Amino acid sequence: MWEPDLEALDREPLERLVLERMRATLARLGAEPAWARRLGGARPEALRRLEDWRRLPFLTKEELRDAYPFGLACGRAQGYRRLHMSSGTTGNPILNPYTPGDVAQWGEVMARCYVAAGVGKDDVVQITPSFGLFTGGFGFHYGAERLGAMVIPIGGGRTSLQLRLMRDLKATVLAAIATYPLRLLEVAREEGFDLRTLSLRVGILGSEMWSDELRARIERELSIRAHDIIGMTETGGPGLGIDCAARAGIHVWEDHYHPEIVDPATGAAVPDGTEGELVVSTLTREGLPLVRYRTHDLPRVVSRARCDCGRTALRLDRLRGRTDDMVIFKGVNFYPRQVETVLLRHAGVSHEYQIVLDSEGGGERMTIHVETEPGCDPAVAAGIRRALHDLLALSPEVRLCALGELERPPGKAVRVVDRRAAR
Repeated sequence: MWEPDLEALDREPLERLVLERMRATLARLGAEPAWARRLGGARPEALRRLEDWRRLPFLTKEELRDAYPFGLACGRAQGYRRLHMSSGTTGNPILNPYTPGDVAQWGEVMARCYVAAGVGKDDVVQITPSFGLFTGGFGFHYGAERLGAMVIPIGGGRTSLQLRLMRDLKATVLAAIATYPLRLLEVAREEGFDLRTLSLRVGILGSEMWSDELRARIERELSIRAHDIIGMTETGGPGLGIDCAARAGIHVWEDHYHPEIVDPATGAAVPDGTEGELVVSTLTREGLPLVRYRTHDLPRVVSRARCDCGRTALRLDRLRGRTDDMVIFKGVNFYPRQVETVLLRHAGVSHEYQIVLDSEGGGERMTIHVETEPGCDPAVAAGIRRALHDLLALSPEVRLCALGELERPPGKAVRVVDRRAAR
């Protein structure tokens, strides 16, 4: 562990620490007029137990956009040293200014994530997310430097160079968005690059939904152990949590972030083990504090008991989807990750696919375009169609494509193309 005194804190003292930090957060926000108005004058002394936090109003993405650029920012006294911005394509961006304390906090939680993934000072970390307004690259960089590990800060793209440096500099850790290893595999195949020459042993991957089946394929092809890291621009970037070697859920660092799981429709708390929307409050961020921020992510609490790794932070299940990623087709609700799970269970099927929704003659049509390996049995299309019908009551057309036929966007993979509204 990076900070065993905090990471292995028994639940009772951990919850006391969380309550203290909740009160400190309210005290600080009470001095900010914009926050005081939206919190209705809530006072720290009114918090007697953790459940009292639920009486505070939710914070939404729309409110953060409306507050652009600094309407809900609180770190002017400390001074801002950095800002990052959401990659959203509609409305105002969400701007997150960082104080010196925020930069230090980011390095701390990222160091915890690295150690939970088995990374130490003797490792060589290749950072493939971009360095810019997107939060990924810098977070991985700060955490690795805090550990004392060697950093290869190559950033996004240039996959041929990525592979060469990975081999020549003997990188042992790959930091990436979840689908970037797929691009590494493609370029290695196209260029005849021998993946056996790599020294990789750990992958820390996030920023996208990715299935257990995709994780297994990445691990097998790259001979690594892949860990799922979570976080978002609003919370300060990656570092909110990660799964450890026990692979029994994603630890959320509760002394820094307070997670709740609520019913997406009613906002009411749901019991542990029940899937719902993740709501996050930041307890130690200064520049842009969050109080009950609705993330739209859909996990469930796996356990609050001590993990086999010794950590006591609660564990969330891997994210299945987002409330705003749900696809509705002919009255059936599903998530792209569920389709991915079905596809990757079929031999000869690639990890690259796209779900295309069209309007046709007053109705709707779904076509799943999926790349296949050379020599793949064409009958696999009928098998996929049957499996999707059995699991999700869907009967799409399945179109098999040659490797490389689907467009590769420069950032996150585009899994759903919905043309229905355009017609």
